[in-house]
Amino acid sequence: MENKHDSATRPNTGAPAGGDRDCNKSPEVVRPQEETAKKKKRRKNKQKKTFKTEDASSHQSVAPQHTRDKTTSDQSTQTEAVATQTQDTQTLPLQCTHTKETESKSTQTVRTHLTLKQVYEGQAPDQIQDPNHLTVLTWNIDGLDDEDIKDRVRSLVKYLAKCRADVILMQELIADYLKVLQNAISDYEILPGSEIGYFTGIFLRKSRVELLESSIVKFPTTEMMRNLLMATVNFSGHQLCLMTSHLESLKTGSQERLNQLRRVWKRMKEVPDGQTVIFGGDTNLRDWEVQKLGGLPDGITDVWEMLGKPEDCMYTWDTVTNNNKEIPVPARLRFDRVYLRTAKEGAQLHPDSMTLVGLEKLKCGRFTSDHWGLFCTFSFQS
Repeated sequence: MENKHDSATRPNTGAPAGGDRDCNKSPEVVRPQEETAKKKKRRKNKQKKTFKTEDASSHQSVAPQHTRDKTTSDQSTQTEAVATQTQDTQTLPLQCTHTKETESKSTQTVRTHLTLKQVYEGQAPDQIQDPNHLTVLTWNIDGLDDEDIKDRVRSLVKYLAKCRADVILMQELIADYLKVLQNAISDYEILPGSEIGYFTGIFLRKSRVELLESSIVKFPTTEMMRNLLMATVNFSGHQLCLMTSHLESLKTGSQERLNQLRRVWKRMKEVPDGQTVIFGGDTNLRDWEVQKLGGLPDGITDVWEMLGKPEDCMYTWDTVTNNNKEIPVPARLRFDRVYLRTAKEGAQLHPDSMTLVGLEKLKCGRFTSDHWGLFCTFSFQS
């Protein structure tokens, strides 16, 4: 659905092709040895993947702290392994080429190395935004995957610059990504869901959103370091409660995933009546699991369903189109979801549109993440 308010800032998008299908076979299958050997050989030839944050007055080196144990699954896989921080550093330069004419009319190539902050600030200028128009981006950025990291983090920053969402709900952050983003997109206040391992984050655009309070709700029986991150904010005179989570992964985590989903719904219903609640995150849900709980509770709606179930936003984890994970059995699933509980008094928030983000294949042959992001627009109505 096209939104007239957002046509100037929305990223270019497309729709993945294919039918609605889950894996026909259990995807927790060990990859053949020869395929693993090829992957290791390819990794060997890749550049060392490191981060370096750049500040106007100082340079602080940051090196990746985490590696992912590649597990073949029907969704993005996670690992709780945290590697020791390395000391090697390498910048993340973005090269742009332009030509400069000399006195003899010949041309020479001039290469300019842009920091990620310059890449972010160099995108299209910010548009004047309607105070009753809210934009939200939720995205699992797959921070645990360190392959082609320079290309992928640069692409992430570009997408964030193009979207300029009022609220960003992010999953699978790691400490290195967080430091890079804190430096590159300084016009956001960032609330991390943890300081170790991989975690979620809420990003609030300072010029548009005022933080009132935040909290972290623990999931007591999680085996994958999962929790619920919450923030109460003021947006154009409206109080919002923002939530994000990365629910338990894998088919074997189904029961724990449903336990966590119940807690999310319970928290959404407990928010004061005067506040609008928006939850966005990587739920890892299958539709049958929601039905197992009796469907959505009264008062809580699925934004994708509210918008008429647009087919081009149905699959947010799509191994038919996205080749970041070497999955032997293709799968197309709606793991990433946005839930809404409108305020029971005052202006009502309504969804206007939903768009997939991250569909562009990079020069390295992979995508920014193994998940597509969801960019949603909302408007307040009396």
